[in-house]
Amino acid sequence: MVEQFAEFKELKNIDKATMISVLEESFRKELAKMFSEKANIDVILNPDKGDVQIFLNLEVVPDGEVTDPNTQIGLTDARADDDPEAEVGEEHTRIIIFEKFGRRAILNLRQTLQSRILDLQKESIFNKFKELEGQLITGEVYQTWSRETLLLDDEKNELLLPKSEAIPGDFFRKGEAVRAVISSVDNKNNNPKITVSRVSNLFLVRLFELEVPEIKDGLINIRAVARIPGERAKIAVESYDDRIDPVGACVGVKGSRIHGIVRELRNENIDVILYTSNPSLFIQRALAPAKISAIRLDEEKKKAEVFLRPEEVSLAIGKNGHNIKLATMLTGYTIDVYRDTEMVYEDDIFLDDFRDEIEEWVIDEFKDKGYVTAKSILNAPRQALIEKTDLEENTIDEVIAVLRSEYEDEEPAETSADAPAAEEAPAADEAETPEAK
Repeated sequence: MVEQFAEFKELKNIDKATMISVLEESFRKELAKMFSEKANIDVILNPDKGDVQIFLNLEVVPDGEVTDPNTQIGLTDARADDDPEAEVGEEHTRIIIFEKFGRRAILNLRQTLQSRILDLQKESIFNKFKELEGQLITGEVYQTWSRETLLLDDEKNELLLPKSEAIPGDFFRKGEAVRAVISSVDNKNNNPKITVSRVSNLFLVRLFELEVPEIKDGLINIRAVARIPGERAKIAVESYDDRIDPVGACVGVKGSRIHGIVRELRNENIDVILYTSNPSLFIQRALAPAKISAIRLDEEKKKAEVFLRPEEVSLAIGKNGHNIKLATMLTGYTIDVYRDTEMVYEDDIFLDDFRDEIEEWVIDEFKDKGYVTAKSILNAPRQALIEKTDLEENTIDEVIAVLRSEYEDEEPAETSADAPAAEEAPAADEAETPEAK
């Protein structure tokens, strides 16, 4: 047994000190059955020599007053038992040779020891995987049932993948390697149950940490994740280093990094979004590829009313409503989509088209407050623009002037479309030809 202590450490995750303690405890438990629960027994195991010493400690009492032979011994018997100087009231130690109790006692000891080792092994497995909750693990498919799949890790520990935790479309063959995240570890009735998941948001996070070194190194942080497993996912990232583009780093050159994740998730489409603490801008980015015309927020109720062009509404909602559902999950806001029918879209222009004339930070300030197009600013009262934005009055006036000049410049072009060129137009006093009429 002592020679195998090293193997227990490697195979069953039980160290030498614990194994010695378990062996001593097993001896005491079996000896208590032979003698009495009240018996004072010492078990000393010497791992170097590989022997066990067992001592029964008895109280010396006057002859004829022994009431419990398992805890007391008469004075004459004590002196006759290799203790000639024994006195009443002292403790007499008797050496116990376990082998003398016969084969049945040894078999009982073996069964007790095996049961305790099994309990320790289960406790060790539970403690090990409890610390690994939320971490990525790879298991080999051992057996598949209708409701769950049994995986085995490198140490042959059992991992359960319920059907509800598998991605729709997952199909496994025996012996196939499967990656998942440890979702829960239970130890009911000292029977560890390790459940893994492939639909958890953490699974997506761990895959990104595996594929994107900047995330693992802490240079890029994942701020929010939303998934419809097997269909689509959105993930919001930010960088602590201005030199790093978090979205580009996550996608990789020509999508090299994200393609591996997509394949692992059964071709689940993944949108990587730049995180911002501004809820209005965050919602706009979350609803991509739809372009928002205006947005109205109620931060207390966590509600957003989004106005879009009619042709953008379907993009905002997405196939089977996935886009708006994921945007809601990602931002934490309830999003209501409206068609903005009051705006004349034919001649409206997005603010991003004015970046050559208006500074980018000014455009972003307007967009953060829901003013995304030129008409949305021109149609708003000047005082409202001053109160809602953090811009100076002269800056707002300059922006309004730039936007108005854009539409003033377009007016001649609009009239010329229905009339001949200036040099070809008839004189004012000439009569109109039938063609002109």
